[in-house]
Amino acid sequence: MICAALCAALMFTGCKSSESAYKQAYLKAKQQEELQQKQEAEAQAAAQEQENNVVAPLEEKPVTEGQVVDNADNVPVRQETVSVVAGSGLKNFSVVVGSFSLKANAEGLQQTLNNQGYNAQVVVNNQVSPAMYRVVATTFDSKGEAAASRNALQEKFPGAWLLYAK
Repeated sequence: MICAALCAALMFTGCKSSESAYKQAYLKAKQQEELQQKQEAEAQAAAQEQENNVVAPLEEKPVTEGQVVDNADNVPVRQETVSVVAGSGLKNFSVVVGSFSLKANAEGLQQTLNNQGYNAQVVVNNQVSPAMYRVVATTFDSKGEAAASRNALQEKFPGAWLLYAK
């Protein structure tokens, strides 16, 4: 009988949850609740600060017209030693609109340019292999004039470039 009473007493006390487990669960829930309240308070403070910021209105100003001046010093120039094959001669800076390994192709483009009113010339660079025949559409003493001419010619000849003849 005593054994049965002891077994029953152990059974009832072994199934009972401990008070410390409840206390730990309570403290953990309380910490999470406090953290959530703190985050909400920070969000409200940030929203309030954003509402308090004053932004000055934009002032509309008219656009003034201005002429864009091309900086000719920034235009790349290729230096080559060339000799005139067909044409009246080169000045310091020339605008090349075509390069060919066959002289006949260069002369064909020269004729087309001459028909359009240009004083086109053909020059040859023998320092490269194979020799390259360059078709010069315009030639100038100053780099600025040559750069302006190149810019205008690039509409018809997208690969136009400046040559400084050595």
